[in-house]
Amino acid sequence: MRFFLRLLGLGILLLLVVLAVNTLRLPSYQLTGVAPAPAVPLADSALARLAGAVRIPTISTTDYAQTDTAQFGRFGRYLRQAFPKVFAQLKLEKFNNYGLLFTWAGTNPALKPVLLLGHYDVVPVLPGTEGKWAHPPFAGIQADGYLYGRGTLDDKASVLAQLEAVEYLLGTGFRPARTVLLAFGHDEETLGQRGAGAMAAELGRRGVRPEFLLDEGGLVKTDGVPGVQRPVALVGISEKGYLTLELTATGQGGHSSMPPAQTSIGELAAAVLKLEQHPFPARLDADNHLLDYLASEVPLGQRLAFANRWLFAPLIMKKMAGTAAGNATLRTTTAPTMLRAGAKENVLAIDATATINFRLLLGDSVAGVVREVRRIIADEKIRIKILPNSSAPSPVSDPAAAPFQQLHRTIRSVFPEAIVAPYAVVGATDARQYAALSPNVYRFLPAQMNQEAIESMHGSNERLPVANYPRMVQFYATLIRNSQ
Repeated sequence: MRFFLRLLGLGILLLLVVLAVNTLRLPSYQLTGVAPAPAVPLADSALARLAGAVRIPTISTTDYAQTDTAQFGRFGRYLRQAFPKVFAQLKLEKFNNYGLLFTWAGTNPALKPVLLLGHYDVVPVLPGTEGKWAHPPFAGIQADGYLYGRGTLDDKASVLAQLEAVEYLLGTGFRPARTVLLAFGHDEETLGQRGAGAMAAELGRRGVRPEFLLDEGGLVKTDGVPGVQRPVALVGISEKGYLTLELTATGQGGHSSMPPAQTSIGELAAAVLKLEQHPFPARLDADNHLLDYLASEVPLGQRLAFANRWLFAPLIMKKMAGTAAGNATLRTTTAPTMLRAGAKENVLAIDATATINFRLLLGDSVAGVVREVRRIIADEKIRIKILPNSSAPSPVSDPAAAPFQQLHRTIRSVFPEAIVAPYAVVGATDARQYAALSPNVYRFLPAQMNQEAIESMHGSNERLPVANYPRMVQFYATLIRNSQ
């Protein structure tokens, strides 16, 4: 027994030594000694131009035939009036009438171009929620330090800030050595086939291979992440895949006074409940780069766990899964989003259909998720249909690559208070349309926001802090300069 206790004590001591050594050897991935970015003088008219853009209701609808595309044309004409130097000196090409591709030719054609992305379409305001807005969603009203309106965050602020940056640089006489491309889609909110898809396909046919490309995605989260006291600039280096399934159950119908033991609605509800009660397994591998970059910035206890994920991964995952945002980074998510059944209160529905949206974790596949759904439901009477526009998770861009370090340096020069961390974007962006063109695909919106403001995207009271906008313009101007 004494020998066993000694052996156990030796094992515990060895474990403590390993844990301590791994923790002490943790490197910091944060760049230091970064000079502040040059100032970009910005007149009040810049915010007024953004407000004017918000007032144009460029709403995407799922059925494109129902989309008011006249507003897209109106938006393009507004940009021409707002940014005369851009339209006079850059080449503009249109795709499917409303996708806008600007080319700012560089002085050295041997250099790979830089591709900056954005989209100017917005999601609708849900009927019945208009009263929840402090200010009308398409009025572009500035109040209480914010600019309110649909698109102030997603994604007109990014589009207008890029154009402001280029307009400013043109006014200074700056000429890029490396060609700068600006690609603005008009249907990102409906999966981007007509805008980004068409532009990406044409660039691919031309053999364009950008040094890097940047789209919306992560942002500077001012309330940080648990354990980190500073803002965190989250840079997407990949994004989850996208899949929507329709589940349909069919019954006999008939009068509601004589229902069968199980109706089509009941059978469908049972299938949906099974999916919610059996989530996809959690994995930490998609968060490894994020944890690497945060490890040196968290308190000792968390640092110990992050440095020894081989032992503490279950504990880390349990903590992350405590929030909806954290849970989404750990697994393929399952979200029932629509139900359709029945036509009259006293008539049994024949067909009952549920729409389920999945966001696929890196390493999962569309075929694999469909197989797992069939296994979980375990009901051959439920028909499963894959809706169009499914996509696999995007490739992971290496944060050790020079373009990421350049982006990292730019962020630190504009947001010196922030910690930079790569992560996997849980939503879908236009960037996935361009993923085949470059190994360096990043997703970052240079805006400072807390969790409450982030949740206003696609919700009520979407708003941009007015103080954010000059730094957004400064960021894009600095990035263009730094990329040369």
